[in-house]
Amino acid sequence: MPDSTRETDQIMRAANLSLDANRNGGVHRRAASIGAGSAIAKRKVWMNRAKYFAGAVLTIMVSASVAGIVLDGIGFTGVMMAALAVMAAAFVFTKFPKIKIPKRSELKQGNPKQMVTRVELWLENQREGLPPIAATIVEKMGGQLDALAAQLETMDEAHPAMSEVRELVGDYIPETIDNYRKIPAHLRSEEHAGGTADDRLVESLSKLSGELDRVTRRLAEGAMDDLAVKSRYLDYRFGGDDLLEDGSGMPDTGVPLPDLTPATKAKG
Repeated sequence: MPDSTRETDQIMRAANLSLDANRNGGVHRRAASIGAGSAIAKRKVWMNRAKYFAGAVLTIMVSASVAGIVLDGIGFTGVMMAALAVMAAAFVFTKFPKIKIPKRSELKQGNPKQMVTRVELWLENQREGLPPIAATIVEKMGGQLDALAAQLETMDEAHPAMSEVRELVGDYIPETIDNYRKIPAHLRSEEHAGGTADDRLVESLSKLSGELDRVTRRLAEGAMDDLAVKSRYLDYRFGGDDLLEDGSGMPDTGVPLPDLTPATKAKG
């Protein structure tokens, strides 16, 4: 039986080189995620791509090994064909399956966590066509949306604030960017009615970013109040820090403590 170890090593080297090249940018580099929700969604897609690529490489190696056994070696041509097949698989599975960018009509769907993830993915896809300052605000919104999602996870869907949040996140933010993108690119920097479209976009996004922060703080007030009450109760129940350091401040319970000092002998 011919030794196919050398041929297998060559195929694996080709696979590693191709995979590294695509991870380091390939045809295009991946833009950084603006939030944890979108990062997790994209990570799942890349994990699926890695699984498909590993399955393709395994299939190629098994096929090459079987061909080597049947044909008493696949030779240089066979190794090159297998290596090309591996590189083709790497090229395909760094692009497919694609990351699904939600449509505008889908942004408000699902639970709060799903809604935030959809909005973050949608904003990332819009970021490239925005002026630099507006793109920076959008990136800041990613962290704000993550913080807001954490507050919404424990909130009942019927809570009055839920509809307000869905309107803010799923309507006002995307609508502001949609309105800007409807303006032709060459007109966005022209003065109109006292300002440019670029300036108005930055101003609007700044206000929306401030509103995200305000809503998050308002929703967190209940939890902060609960923590303050609990802290005061624990201080009352178990004493403050000074009481923990020494027992001098222990409350008087009315029961005398025993005298543990050694008795002195009476002088004769």
